[in-house]
Amino acid sequence: MPHIPGAARPESPAMPGLDTHILVRFLVADDEAQTQAVYRLFKEAETKKNAFFVSLPILLELFRVLESVYNLPRREILEAVNALTSMPFLKVDSEAAVRSLPDDARKTSCDLSDLLIGHAAAAQACDTVLSFDKRACRHPLFRLLR
Repeated sequence: MPHIPGAARPESPAMPGLDTHILVRFLVADDEAQTQAVYRLFKEAETKKNAFFVSLPILLELFRVLESVYNLPRREILEAVNALTSMPFLKVDSEAAVRSLPDDARKTSCDLSDLLIGHAAAAQACDTVLSFDKRACRHPLFRLLR
């Protein structure tokens, strides 16, 4: 695996990260060949106890794609997040923040991407996220910068 200069090397063995397209195929199953390839990949990972990394940028992009390209209802996107975080072979970045997202999202109309940003910041002990986004700032995790 290539090393990015200045990036810390992980102490544990390397694992592959997943791209948004992999998760979309898994969740939406709109391309038979790619969907089957993902199913095989995940089944093998489950059998061999391998793991894949899912970063926050991937989840942010996943929200955007599921909302804007596939027009999935918010409820289905939240169910997908719950399903992904419960899969033992997926290691989700800031897992506690991602797991807390669905409960909060059911109580607010705040954009899912904004909620993920807010929950990820809170998980890093931030007391707020400063923003110019007035809609996001209706949520207590955000504060409007004036």
